[in-house]
Amino acid sequence: MKRALFPGSFDPLTLGHFDIIKRGLKLFDEVVVAIGINADKKYMFSLEERQHFINEAFKDEPRVKVATYKGLTIDFCKDIDAQFILRGLRNPADFEFEKAIAHTNRKLSQIETVFLLTAASTSYISSSIVRDVIRNDGDYTVLVPESVRVSRQA
Repeated sequence: MKRALFPGSFDPLTLGHFDIIKRGLKLFDEVVVAIGINADKKYMFSLEERQHFINEAFKDEPRVKVATYKGLTIDFCKDIDAQFILRGLRNPADFEFEKAIAHTNRKLSQIETVFLLTAASTSYISSSIVRDVIRNDGDYTVLVPESVRVSRQA
């Protein structure tokens, strides 16, 4: 089984994340969406909310799993037998940042990173932009899947 780990904070899940996960399913038998836990980071959404957003968005897709982890991503990959790390690239700055991490991960573990370019229609969306729109009472609903929209309106 080809299993890929898609790591991130997903604070919140965006349409860009959603697109990468859906497209990742064309390449892998299973995609584990792994929410990294960083005690020093302040999140807008609780861990439970972020898990709920992903679980709801993919409730009809059994090949998407949601997990949480602390520590190195490559250690978690080994724990769950994920042979690949899946990452989305929005722009050249993402590429440079992600390339350095991918080289390091491969050197330390032999785990390959697979990059997918984000769709043109979602390449401008980031979780930090969504959080800023929410904080300023803007219409964030065009930037996130329905699972996030429903949760925020409840």
